Amino acid sequence: MTEYRHGIIEVDLNKKMRSSYLDYSMSVIVARALPDVRDGLKPVHRRIIYGMQVQGLVPTGPYKKSARLVGDVMAKFHPHGDSSIYDATVRLAQDFNTRYCLVDGQGNFGNIDGFGAAAYRYTEVRMSKLAQEMLRDINKNTVDFQPNFDEEEMEPVVLPSRFPNLLVNGSAGIAVGMATNMPPHNLTEAINGVIHYIDNEDITVDELMQDIKGPDFPTGAMIMGREGIREAYATGRGKIQVRAVAEFEEVKNKTKIIVREIPYGVNKSKLVVKIAELAKNKVIDGITNIVDESTRKGIRIAIDLRRDANPHVVLNKLYKNTQMQTTFGIINLALVGGVPKVLNLKELIRYYVDHQIEVVSRRTKFDLDKAEARKHIVEGLRIALDNIDRIIQIVRSSKTDQDAKDKFLEEFGLDDIQSQAILDMRIRRLTGLEREKLDAEYDELLKTIQYLQSILDDHGTLMGVIKDELTEIRDKYGDLRRTVIKQAEGEIEIQDIIKEEDVIITLTQNGYMKRMPEGTYKPQKRGGRGMSATRPKDGDFVYDLFITSSHDSILFFTNKGKVYRLMAYEIPESTRQSKGTQVRNLLEVDQDEVIQSIVYAKSFDTDSYIFIATKDGTVKRTPMAELKTIRKNGLIAITLKEGDSIVSTRITSGNNDILLATKKGKAIIFNEKDVRPMSRTAMGVKGISLDADDELVSMELSEADKHLLIVSEKGYGKITPLSEYRIQSRGGKGLITYRIKPKTGDVISAKIIEKNDDVMMISSNGVMIRTPIEGISVMSRATSGVKLMNITDSDIVAVAKYIGD
Repeated sequence: MTEYRHGIIEVDLNKKMRSSYLDYSMSVIVARALPDVRDGLKPVHRRIIYGMQVQGLVPTGPYKKSARLVGDVMAKFHPHGDSSIYDATVRLAQDFNTRYCLVDGQGNFGNIDGFGAAAYRYTEVRMSKLAQEMLRDINKNTVDFQPNFDEEEMEPVVLPSRFPNLLVNGSAGIAVGMATNMPPHNLTEAINGVIHYIDNEDITVDELMQDIKGPDFPTGAMIMGREGIREAYATGRGKIQVRAVAEFEEVKNKTKIIVREIPYGVNKSKLVVKIAELAKNKVIDGITNIVDESTRKGIRIAIDLRRDANPHVVLNKLYKNTQMQTTFGIINLALVGGVPKVLNLKELIRYYVDHQIEVVSRRTKFDLDKAEARKHIVEGLRIALDNIDRIIQIVRSSKTDQDAKDKFLEEFGLDDIQSQAILDMRIRRLTGLEREKLDAEYDELLKTIQYLQSILDDHGTLMGVIKDELTEIRDKYGDLRRTVIKQAEGEIEIQDIIKEEDVIITLTQNGYMKRMPEGTYKPQKRGGRGMSATRPKDGDFVYDLFITSSHDSILFFTNKGKVYRLMAYEIPESTRQSKGTQVRNLLEVDQDEVIQSIVYAKSFDTDSYIFIATKDGTVKRTPMAELKTIRKNGLIAITLKEGDSIVSTRITSGNNDILLATKKGKAIIFNEKDVRPMSRTAMGVKGISLDADDELVSMELSEADKHLLIVSEKGYGKITPLSEYRIQSRGGKGLITYRIKPKTGDVISAKIIEKNDDVMMISSNGVMIRTPIEGISVMSRATSGVKLMNITDSDIVAVAKYIGD
């Protein structure tokens, strides 16, 4: 309790010190040392970037003295001294400290040897191009503003940050009782991770790591092992070991160790001095000389060795005793709603996406209000032009503007805003051409308003806008990873201990799957009885079979339009006669979910696509990158109409010709560019027009110099040159490709084949035959083919596959 005696205020010193220190601590934590999770900036960095915007220091403009920026920021936003502002500005301009520089500096901004920047009266700055993306749309009410320290200016509480800057550039700071140390990441990887989170909010940290491999330091170097990265991404805290990149160089029978990249934050000059001291004191034996041959193009430290020195031993000693190997302690501490919080990788992305949802929503509302206001004025101008003679008469007869406005309201129902626009209208607006322009503008405004309203009304559309804008930034500013992630000693990846070999994967109608060695089935002549494959059970039979690598990813597409993923080696190996493992024991599919198509993928490059065809002739293509993070319980691959189902899926390059074949013997070939790329949840477009009793049975990637193998359900088939099929437009009825007869039954399969391929056919009774393509007759399109497999009257061929050399 405070007491007043003779003008003296008595306080409890213990309580006063406690409360004062707490106030100081919170001020340092919130207003100085820790970044905001939304834009990844501390207040000083935010004020520097915004200060450049206020001064017009844009990338296309001239450089201005750093002193001008520092003085303006200090006077208006950051009253904490010029040195703190300039030091922060310098760091944002140093490409060895900041992964993606937000300040474009001209002059001496220091170097990796520890030399500081020149005084701010000598250097010049302007905003980098990427920094503009931090500020994009800031003038469209996307973020809140607050009064500055003297309440004479307004400053943003947070920047729009149209890319995940906290992940991309990281942050470091020491507050009171806590610290943050967040590493930088590759822009392309970070944005890909954000996009896949948007596609699947239930994504796990492990799945995110398929995109975001690990930190990517501006100085490159190597990260040894993934365990520390996993721990940091899962918990928000972890330690990673960073090593210099070195190589051996032979010169005149002597070996040199050449250091090309050093760990992040290491002073190169001090590192060279330390190595020299250790060599001089014989702590590291075998070094005869060390020369720093670095240039502006890159680092090169040449370490000469004695002839008898073992270079590997010397290099390992350098890693052990110098900063050629360092430990980076990751602490993902950031402010969430003004409160410090340690965040895992998914939380960092989630808070950023939440921020973008607010930014884009507020921008859209701003643009919508602006468009609505303009539409309102244009409606008034159109009314005025329709009644221009009366409008002129009213204006000429009115004593004041208000008199004219009152008459406009009385006669035409025009409000004050519309009336003012009419009064401000120039005479040249009375021409017919100007009327056409107004009509065109009005139509365009209606479309704009409809689009903006759809963004606000539909969450999916809103997220699509965020994804598109992130993709634009990624494609514009993304670059290759600099830091290599290497396996640490004793760290073993599962894939490393699995032998890579070709295997046969089979799947039965009832969902039994197995993996077998590629040489399980020997070739036989056409028309043979075949050898026993999987023993049928309750009418079950193999309906899909292909050869792939044991290290490839297998994608499973179901009747619900979902896609699941397994590595080939995760499918249990079985014998030729065994039925295999129930797919429900390998994938988290629903009870009523059935696998309808399988495809194997070696990678998920952004340049390739997954092409899907359904029973009713619908097709669609989606970038493979959208399937990169498939969760255990599946991911939507296509939205299916009721009664429709997936027939086939293929991985395409973006310029493949697509062949579709139907049950009643029709086929069409068109280029995949006729089908625009679509998101995973899209329904697709018409690929071929079908008769009422027809349906799609096969989709293949066509090549003019190859042949088409057609197989019917009664074991008949033929080969037809693809040169007999012309390229058509998507959506047509196609050409006759097989003459259906009672003895042949309907078409069951159509496959593109080569001369050295073998055909594998499996009957519904479980009999399999493998026969060379060379033994099958080549015939024209409008024929029925020859007998390929002898089957009983009750038996049918379920599927046909081929295997190359």
